[in-house]
Amino acid sequence: MATFKFNNIKVSGIACAVPKNVVKTESYKDRFGTEEVEKFMKMTGIQETRVTSEYQTASDLGYTAAKKLLEHKNIDPNEIGALVFGTTSPDYRRPGSASIVHKRLELSIEAAVFDINLGCSSLVYGLQVVSSMMSNSDIDKALLIVGDTAGKTTNPKDRASMMLIGEASVAVLLEKDKTAAPITSIVRSDGSGYRYLIVPGGGYRNLNASREAVVCSDGNERSLHNSFMQGTSVFTFTISDVPRVIKDYLKLTETSVEDYDCFAFHQANQLILKQITKKLKIPAEKMPISLHRFGNTSGASPFVTLCDSYGQKGGEQLNIFLCAFGVGLSWGASALKINPDDILPIIEDDSVFEEGVIKSVSDLL
Repeated sequence: MATFKFNNIKVSGIACAVPKNVVKTESYKDRFGTEEVEKFMKMTGIQETRVTSEYQTASDLGYTAAKKLLEHKNIDPNEIGALVFGTTSPDYRRPGSASIVHKRLELSIEAAVFDINLGCSSLVYGLQVVSSMMSNSDIDKALLIVGDTAGKTTNPKDRASMMLIGEASVAVLLEKDKTAAPITSIVRSDGSGYRYLIVPGGGYRNLNASREAVVCSDGNERSLHNSFMQGTSVFTFTISDVPRVIKDYLKLTETSVEDYDCFAFHQANQLILKQITKKLKIPAEKMPISLHRFGNTSGASPFVTLCDSYGQKGGEQLNIFLCAFGVGLSWGASALKINPDDILPIIEDDSVFEEGVIKSVSDLL
């Protein structure tokens, strides 16, 4: 079992940035039909999403969130010893998006900086990766950034995904603190489900895949450069393996549902969340939802939910149960304690790193 326990490390701040562009789910009625859209809204609970502009990326949103967080905590960028970016939506095939944010934040050249190629599970995996680095080094402060712009690989005629996907990035500050409560994590993987959530074209196995869209067996148009999701397989996975890892976590940590103030879960869809909470008997008031306003924002979604629900609203320290699951397949659970004053309200931002927009070879010369 891949379990981890870290002492003397705490999450000391969370910030989230979303695009300003709001897309109402009802606006898809002309494209997909009134009956289809209303059925989707009832099943998923999604009323609207946020969508980036053509050249805005997850790193733009991540930079905005991280900069605001460092300013809020009054931390010099040179104090950051590591920056890890969890995304399946990098700016380029190479270098990683973490390098772009490193430049923009003007972090020290002595910082460890890299991407991890994970989507919906990247918060849990990212916390484990960054905490591991800090536990065995002289790094006192580190940033974890998680974000995706999955809408950019969604076919506009794909009614199964187009109304579902939202876009956002979150920045998480971790610091060493001798008084911090231990952080325990469980992570799991099942590579046999690699096809359940996939963009087949554009990688190095099929670099020049056809961009011709065809009508798939579910009636949606897609090309090999679009996102594919095997909905039934994903649903089965989430209502079986995810509750199991949560139960295993509670057993491992000798805690119960009653010990946590909030369950910040990946915002897959309303039906999945209801099934999980029913199986685990989690009170509805402990399960905040951000789906209705932001859609499925991939790896960022648990902390999008925290920022939306608690952003600097004051109050006592929160004991938060974190669970995320998705592409890979990969999933996991963790927990953290944080003061609401260190959870920033959601930031709306449309800025683009113009230097990074490379439209021709001459732009590199």
